[in-house]
Amino acid sequence: MAFTTKKQFIAGVTCPKCAQMDKILAFSENGINYRECVSCGFKDEMRLSSAPRELETRVNTSADEVASQTQPVKLMDPKG
Repeated sequence: MAFTTKKQFIAGVTCPKCAQMDKILAFSENGINYRECVSCGFKDEMRLSSAPRELETRVNTSADEVASQTQPVKLMDPKG
Protein backbone atom coordinates (compact mmCIF):
# COMPACT_ATOMS: atom_id res chain seq x y z
CA MET A 1 0.00 0.00 0.00
CA ALA A 2 1.55 3.28 -1.05
CA PHE A 3 0.42 6.63 0.27
CA THR A 4 0.64 9.93 -1.55
CA THR A 5 2.78 12.87 -0.45
CA LYS A 6 -0.48 14.60 0.53
CA LYS A 7 -1.22 13.97 4.21
CA GLN A 8 -4.49 12.07 4.76
CA PHE A 9 -6.33 11.32 7.99
CA ILE A 10 -6.93 7.63 8.68
CA ALA A 11 -10.34 7.07 10.28
CA GLY A 12 -10.63 4.88 13.35
CA VAL A 13 -6.90 4.72 14.12
CA THR A 14 -5.66 5.37 17.66
CA CYS A 15 -2.29 7.04 18.33
CA PRO A 16 0.11 4.59 20.03
CA LYS A 17 1.58 7.40 22.15
CA CYS A 18 -1.34 9.58 23.35
CA ALA A 19 -4.20 7.09 22.65
CA GLN A 20 -6.35 9.71 20.91
CA MET A 21 -8.54 8.43 18.10
CA ASP A 22 -8.77 9.96 14.61
CA LYS A 23 -5.63 12.11 14.99
CA ILE A 24 -3.29 10.06 12.73
CA LEU A 25 -2.17 11.28 9.31
CA ALA A 26 -0.63 8.95 6.72
CA PHE A 27 1.73 10.17 4.02
CA SER A 28 4.79 9.23 1.99
CA GLU A 29 8.21 10.93 1.74
CA ASN A 30 10.93 9.64 -0.60
CA GLY A 31 9.09 6.35 -1.05
CA ILE A 32 8.81 5.69 2.71
CA ASN A 33 5.37 5.57 4.35
CA TYR A 34 4.87 7.48 7.61
CA ARG A 35 2.14 8.02 10.17
CA GLU A 36 1.99 11.14 12.31
CA CYS A 37 -0.25 12.25 15.19
CA VAL A 38 -1.49 15.84 14.99
CA SER A 39 -2.29 15.83 18.72
CA CYS A 40 1.05 14.85 20.32
CA GLY A 41 3.50 15.02 17.39
CA PHE A 42 4.28 11.27 17.33
CA LYS A 43 5.83 10.23 13.99
CA ASP A 44 6.69 6.71 12.93
CA GLU A 45 7.66 4.84 9.77
CA MET A 46 4.96 2.41 8.69
CA ARG A 47 6.34 -0.97 7.76
CA LEU A 48 3.81 -2.67 5.52
CA SER A 49 5.10 -6.18 4.99
CA SER A 50 2.57 -7.84 2.72
CA ALA A 51 -1.10 -7.98 1.96
CA PRO A 52 -3.11 -9.98 4.51
CA ARG A 53 -4.19 -13.46 3.49
CA GLU A 54 -7.76 -13.61 2.23
CA LEU A 55 -10.03 -15.79 4.34
CA GLU A 56 -11.38 -18.89 2.65
CA THR A 57 -15.11 -18.67 2.06
CA ARG A 58 -17.59 -20.38 -0.21
CA VAL A 59 -17.30 -17.43 -2.56
CA ASN A 60 -13.54 -17.69 -3.22
CA THR A 61 -13.23 -21.51 -3.01
CA SER A 62 -13.56 -23.52 -6.22
CA ALA A 63 -16.12 -26.29 -6.60
CA ASP A 64 -13.33 -28.86 -7.10
CA GLU A 65 -11.77 -27.97 -3.74
CA VAL A 66 -15.12 -28.28 -2.01
CA ALA A 67 -15.84 -31.61 -3.71
CA SER A 68 -12.45 -33.04 -2.71
CA GLN A 69 -13.11 -32.17 0.95
CA THR A 70 -16.70 -33.49 0.97
CA GLN A 71 -17.29 -36.95 2.44
CA PRO A 72 -20.54 -38.91 2.47
CA VAL A 73 -22.23 -39.47 5.82
CA LYS A 74 -23.14 -43.06 6.67
CA LEU A 75 -26.26 -43.36 8.84
CA MET A 76 -26.43 -46.40 11.08
CA ASP A 77 -29.58 -48.02 12.40
CA PRO A 78 -29.42 -47.98 16.24
CA LYS A 79 -31.53 -51.18 16.42
CA GLY A 80 -29.38 -53.24 14.13
